[in-house]
Amino acid sequence: MIAQEPLTSVRLVFYRDRVEHCLRFGRDADARILDRRRRLIFFAPGAVFAFVRWQANDFGTVLSRIDILRACGAGEPCATVAGVHPGGEILLRLSDWARVQRLLALIDAVEQAGVEATDVAPAYWQHVHNRLLCGEQPRPYARDQHRAWLLRRRVMAS
Repeated sequence: MIAQEPLTSVRLVFYRDRVEHCLRFGRDADARILDRRRRLIFFAPGAVFAFVRWQANDFGTVLSRIDILRACGAGEPCATVAGVHPGGEILLRLSDWARVQRLLALIDAVEQAGVEATDVAPAYWQHVHNRLLCGEQPRPYARDQHRAWLLRRRVMAS
């Protein structure tokens, strides 16, 4: 019997005008509805996904965060992220609504260029993280860069 790789779970929550934990992109392996406001989404090792967390109180927004993570396999080191079990490799982590909005617009631009955000080179998300943190504009994700990443991934898998 072959042991199955453990899946990474992400807890999604929705309480109108209070808490929204959602995915911006990612290819899930499974899903489980917990109740009408909560569900679990599962990702296979190596899957890349964007997890958005927003929270407010009576006075306005108290949390605005987006994490782009790679689900880790058994025995791989991973960072803990609230709502993600057991955690994942952090490719990008941003807080502050202005930065989150810039990233969401960048993800839209990547997808409009015909590339699925889950397939983007992890190094690009790290580049975007660093540039947005210091207030600079990230380089656009080029088709040549994407082609090179796909070839590298294919070679690494063989």
